[in-house]
Amino acid sequence: MGEDIHLLNIREVSVLADYFVICSGSSSRMVKALMNEVICEVKKEFNQNPRVEGEPLSGWILADFGDVIVHIFSPDQREHYSLEELWAEAKTILRLQ
Repeated sequence: MGEDIHLLNIREVSVLADYFVICSGSSSRMVKALMNEVICEVKKEFNQNPRVEGEPLSGWILADFGDVIVHIFSPDQREHYSLEELWAEAKTILRLQ
C-alpha cells in the first residue's frame, strides 16, 4: 500500500489536470508495484491507458490519465520535489497518512 496518500484538486490553479494523486513507496520495487496496480485498476475500471514517465530507480513515476495525474515517489524524491508545497494553493481533498 502507498504511504502518505495526498489527493489535491488543482483545477482552480492549473490547466495541467483537475487532480494530483501523490504517494510514496518505501523502495523502487514498491514504487513500481504501486504504479502497476494503479494502471491496472484504471484500465479495468475506465479502459484508459496513461502516459507514463519516470523509472522506479529514479524514485519518481508519473502516470498522466488526462484529468488525473498520479505521482508515486520514493521518500527521498518526494521530499526533494515537495509537490505539496509547490501546489500549496490547491485544495486538499484527501490525506491518508
